[in-house]
Amino acid sequence: MPELVVEVSRADFVLVTLFLGGGAAWLTGRSIATTWRPYRQAALYALLLGCVVRFFHFALFEGTLLSLHYFLTDTAFLVAIATLGFRAERARQMSTRYGWIYRQSGLFGWLEGGGGTRSGAPAGEP
Repeated sequence: MPELVVEVSRADFVLVTLFLGGGAAWLTGRSIATTWRPYRQAALYALLLGCVVRFFHFALFEGTLLSLHYFLTDTAFLVAIATLGFRAERARQMSTRYGWIYRQSGLFGWLEGGGGTRSGAPAGEP
């Protein structure tokens, strides 16, 4: 059932959607998080990237330009990648900028309980 995701060829899908679009979506999510803007902007930009990816499929590989099914497929992937880029950068930011409060938990999350101690408190006390 790859025809539900791939319109023209697998190589076309990998090059345009995964490599070019996914890379742009990852960098978009990271840049939105770096500038402390809300997540909804990353989702909006991923939607615009979905339009660009659909146009590339049409212009380079003779795909269908106005195909709602393939547009939604490409855009869902791009939103997911933009979300991962956003969360990875936000987790890094929270653990480095607010290290006394938060510590990084995995690639995409953070937890309360920083690595440092309070100013003026002995090393054994919280």
